[in-house]
Amino acid sequence: MKSTIARATLVFASLLIGLAPAAHSATCSTATVAGNWAFTLNGVLILPTGPVPLAGIIRGTADINGNVAGTEARNVGGGYGDETLTGSWTINPDCTGTATVSAFKSGQLVRTGVLSIVFDENAKQVRMVQQSLTLPDGTQVPVVATVEGRKQ
Repeated sequence: MKSTIARATLVFASLLIGLAPAAHSATCSTATVAGNWAFTLNGVLILPTGPVPLAGIIRGTADINGNVAGTEARNVGGGYGDETLTGSWTINPDCTGTATVSAFKSGQLVRTGVLSIVFDENAKQVRMVQQSLTLPDGTQVPVVATVEGRKQ
């Protein structure tokens, strides 16, 4: 019985060790993620009056210096708007990072968001969660939002 458990443990450990290099083989940088991207945004703003759903689709470009820009078609609580986005993202070798993105409507800043990032699929897919949302007057708005994107 003990030898069967020992063999099973050894097989399981061997499998984990065999998988470990694959899990850490990806290396990301602003150069590897540069290009054209398409994103989907979903979430909820938490306002004093109650939760307000939000959704959006984004077409963006990232350059090798970490600059990002794009356009967003978004809906917040039933109100549609087209916005222009600018910002930057910092990419770590382990394919994690942070993005800071400002949204403009008719040339006026409407918000700035900070997001945590993780890339997968050899830096061809990204997932983000919003850390913060700040209005132009400095007001922080609680938000629960996720973004998924795919390199085009």
